[in-house]
Amino acid sequence: MSELTPELLDTIAAGAHYDPHGELGAHRLDAEHVVVRTVAHMADSVAVVVDGEHIPAEHVRSGVWEARLARADVPDYRLAIDWGSGPVVTDDPYRFLPTVGELDLHLVAEGRHEKLWMVLGAHRRTFDGLGGPAISGTSFAVWAPNARAVQVIGSFNGWDGRAHAMRSLGVTGVWEIFVPGLGTGEIYKFRILTRDGRWVEKADPLARAAEVPPGTASVIADSEYTFRDAGWIAARDASVPTDRPMATYEVHLGSWRLGLGYRELARELVDYVSELGFTHVEFMPVAEHPFGGSWGYQVTSYYAPTSRFGSPDEFRHLVDALHEAGIGVVLDWVPAHFPKDEFALARFDGEPLYEHPDPRRGEHPDWGTLIFDYGRPEVRNFLVANALYWIEEFHIDGLRVDAVASMLYLDYSREDGQWLPNEHGGRENLDAIALLQEVTATVGKKHPGVAIIAEESTAFPGVTAPTSGGGLGFDLKWNMGWMHDSLGYIGRDPMYRSWHHNDITFSLVYAFSEQYVLPISHDEVVHGKGSLLARFPGDRWQQLAGVRSFFAYQWAHPGKKLVFMGSEFGQEAEWSEQHGLDWWLADIPGHRGVQRLVADLNQLYQDTPALWEQDGVQAGFQWLNGADSGNSVLSFVRWSTSGEPLVCVVNFSGRTLGDYRIPLPFGGVWTERLNTDAEAYGGSDVGNMGWIDGEPGGFNGFDASAEVTVPALGALYFTPGR
Repeated sequence: MSELTPELLDTIAAGAHYDPHGELGAHRLDAEHVVVRTVAHMADSVAVVVDGEHIPAEHVRSGVWEARLARADVPDYRLAIDWGSGPVVTDDPYRFLPTVGELDLHLVAEGRHEKLWMVLGAHRRTFDGLGGPAISGTSFAVWAPNARAVQVIGSFNGWDGRAHAMRSLGVTGVWEIFVPGLGTGEIYKFRILTRDGRWVEKADPLARAAEVPPGTASVIADSEYTFRDAGWIAARDASVPTDRPMATYEVHLGSWRLGLGYRELARELVDYVSELGFTHVEFMPVAEHPFGGSWGYQVTSYYAPTSRFGSPDEFRHLVDALHEAGIGVVLDWVPAHFPKDEFALARFDGEPLYEHPDPRRGEHPDWGTLIFDYGRPEVRNFLVANALYWIEEFHIDGLRVDAVASMLYLDYSREDGQWLPNEHGGRENLDAIALLQEVTATVGKKHPGVAIIAEESTAFPGVTAPTSGGGLGFDLKWNMGWMHDSLGYIGRDPMYRSWHHNDITFSLVYAFSEQYVLPISHDEVVHGKGSLLARFPGDRWQQLAGVRSFFAYQWAHPGKKLVFMGSEFGQEAEWSEQHGLDWWLADIPGHRGVQRLVADLNQLYQDTPALWEQDGVQAGFQWLNGADSGNSVLSFVRWSTSGEPLVCVVNFSGRTLGDYRIPLPFGGVWTERLNTDAEAYGGSDVGNMGWIDGEPGGFNGFDASAEVTVPALGALYFTPGR
């Protein structure tokens, strides 16, 4: 204890002392006396209660009260405080030891605490009483190294934190307090005194729940959910993500069907995705965000599933239900930037903390957001632990890392003079690269079956190469080049496509340079781009035929598959998060036919190893004829590791090609496994009566060939035998 000067008492009373526990609570004065001090502003009286005896306290100054007990030991005591309506017996936050241990503090300081969420944030705890009953409450811990003082405020103290000032745990910058009696569901924030004397109020960076926006407070959450997916997790982690079929349905939770929460989605979304046969769903960001129009990409609470759709445990239930149905869950994760909202991470303790202090590295010019200080160990730890948090606490099967290109390059969206080169004079952000490598390596070590996927739009080398060889270590990378070229090609009138044939074939030049996902994502159906259906020229029949043939081409092309919700039934309007999907279209036969085709493609895809076993290697793909620009036709073979082929023929022209000859790997009967022009899909039923006959006399280096009828704007799959 220090000498209680008037200045010190005023500081304690204001909740502005860095070590309130050093002065408040119970302390031995000498061998025969104990002093108990507390802060109780506007109280009429305060007493210390020991074994039923009320020992009056005296008001010292500015709301600080003190009672001296004639005893040598510190007893199990309570406080009886009268604010004018009679004494209220309460426990004292300042009689408890720190809830953060030395090892935890060491790991936090080193930036190596892989379970950071178990240390920082709000946690329900129960302690044995000091000779009395067990004490339950909530501990709070926050990293704020530049703060002069920190308080926890909330509904439980009338948003007045002077009686709940936190203690500094030394040079780590961690502040801590245990508040007895405080339970699940209470809302809170941290009130931080900055170096320049301002008080700022901040949501908890590691809160596990948050208020429903526009509320911005954090919520004490305590999970009671028990997962039932142990078998799923064991099987997942016994395999490699790239060695499995992966057809992903990308979902914006708020607009898939308007008004549904996590529990309703656990029924309706699970049933729908199961019916269509997708192997995975990908959720656009679920972490809490204040502005719904950001679709979740401007995160303010990285550890809190958005409360718009229910509680964290209800989100766990949704994930568990998907696993029970055999569907994996990929989550969009946003470590590239965060918004400047005053209640969140920006200048958290009054100074740049989570963001890089130099705006040339710490601000994003395009998005008006802040960029993490990737080189700071505690910030790196915050992000690495966050990746693990979603995997370990919510059983997520994959993280799709948003805007990786913006992380990799210091000059991203910057003109000359607006960026600083790295220590070698280059444009690469070495700290961000190190962070991404740590994320992928750590997740790969602890959860080998979890897929880490990069949304990366440049030719940065080695995105999916192992970190041991200098690569970034991602399992998969979105193939933005394929997406751009393919959508540009199908947007042309069929009569002009022959002049742009290279656009549809060029992706095979680099298809095996990385492990790819072929994405038709939300980004391609917003901001004036229109829906996938609307990109196709012609009348509605031609548009629907074009969508069907394009999906067959996408499913046969090397790489995992991803489509955004609504595309699977030919959504007509551009996507709007406020309007949702036009589900009535799925009742129209032509649109329902696209939906049925997607379901059949997914089933065929999973049942045919040739379509996924060798996605990332040249041996899995072989052109039959990729140069027929005059007819706008592609034909190629996909090979399984055991040598089983699937032949794909796609006619991007607007006319049916009868007696069209294709080379084949060998002769004999080939069964027509899929025809996108089938009547069941809304087509004209032009085809080959279910089979073709491979004859001797091939070309393009093949020994056999066959005449096929390829429907206009149609695609065919063939496999050998009947």
